[in-house]
Amino acid sequence: MFLNHNEEPNFSINRFESMLKTNDILFFDSIEFENIIHHYLDLGKLSLAKKAIRLGLDQHPQSIQLLLFKVEVSIMENKLGDANQILNKLEQIEPSNEEIYIQKANIYSKRDDHKTAIQLLKKALKLSKDSSDIHALLAMEYMFEEDFDNAKLHYMACLKDDPEDYASLHNVIYCFDVLGENKQAIEFLLNYLDKNPYCEVAWHQLGKAYKKEDNLEKALQAFDYALLADEYFMGAYFEKGKVLEKMNRIQEAIKNYQITLELEDPSAYAYLRIGKCYEKLEILDVALHYLQKATTEDPLLDKAWLAITDFFFRQKNYRKALYFIDKAIEIDQENVRYWKLYAKINQKLNFLEEAEKGYKQSIELGNYELETWVSHADVLIEIGETASALSVIKKAAEFYPETEEVIYRLAALYFVNNKGTLGYKYLVKALEVNKEYLPVVYPLFKTIFDRPSIQEIIKSYQ
Repeated sequence: MFLNHNEEPNFSINRFESMLKTNDILFFDSIEFENIIHHYLDLGKLSLAKKAIRLGLDQHPQSIQLLLFKVEVSIMENKLGDANQILNKLEQIEPSNEEIYIQKANIYSKRDDHKTAIQLLKKALKLSKDSSDIHALLAMEYMFEEDFDNAKLHYMACLKDDPEDYASLHNVIYCFDVLGENKQAIEFLLNYLDKNPYCEVAWHQLGKAYKKEDNLEKALQAFDYALLADEYFMGAYFEKGKVLEKMNRIQEAIKNYQITLELEDPSAYAYLRIGKCYEKLEILDVALHYLQKATTEDPLLDKAWLAITDFFFRQKNYRKALYFIDKAIEIDQENVRYWKLYAKINQKLNFLEEAEKGYKQSIELGNYELETWVSHADVLIEIGETASALSVIKKAAEFYPETEEVIYRLAALYFVNNKGTLGYKYLVKALEVNKEYLPVVYPLFKTIFDRPSIQEIIKSYQ
């Protein structure tokens, strides 16, 4: 009795592998070869898929589908010229086959010619009866082009075909986000939820969108609906906790963060949020305990090291703060905020050369805030590097030309560096901008502002 291959799903695969072992040549119809190739590609067994394609084309040299498999594998191996050559021949034979244009688009996409890929996919879309996959490919090409409006439309088309395509749902919201269309995102999600009221992912995204609008009550309600749809949805508990924090409902926030710890393995970020909550409640020993647990759980979570730094900075324990900001900087040496805090801590400890290094690094990383320029110049003045201080404050004046903090320092530093003409010029300008600011900056330049000639000018503005 012969076993029909339809009675045994693995019959063709077993028969094919047996043939490879014995070197016998057995006949398979083209559909059997297609199933065999699909099987090996799904398993990532490329060499066996290639053998099946070669043997399949030996027996069925005109099979369009087998040739398309050969194209697919050639593209995987980056043999784009070979793949394109086959596709050009196939297009002459069967110009209405959308798969030909999909694979051509794949080649152009790999060559970073996304505009041509889009045109080819549009052609495939006109030919296809099942358009969902092509819409997804088009959306991705538009994403490469940073054309988020069109990408959004094609992801929406994917959702129309399959409302449970949550990857497309996330991508639609991402497009709204990039375009700054938060209100439109809310409208879209509300319409989607009218038709899919039990979709926890959509409720979660709606909650995040309401949170951006600072509509905390509606955000909270949306996260609650997400949890009604899925009581184990960790992300919804976490976002709900963040909203409750903003609403100053700290105990409830802690409860939601703790639920996330019960649902999955401990999360350093959950420990971090719990620690910050206890700090807001001024239960400092418990706060520090959770912040330290965050660093133990994930030693590379620089935000946790920063949180402990802030904790000790607020307690005026600057030596411990310095230890922990060093940890944060070890992890992320390009973070402007860390370097600025490093500078402030060293300044509090009177480690002025280290403070100067921190302010300098902050500016080099693109922090052009007035406070950073002024603090950097003041530290340089304290360590006696007045020429460097003048250079810093002159750069600050390019950003803040009419600001009293800058103009008074510019005047004083010109006097210090024996450039009296410029000193008088900027002193007059400073007094005209804001004469009330002089007492603030006076202690830093007492010997300068006490000069009789300068006092005479100052008195003329009183």
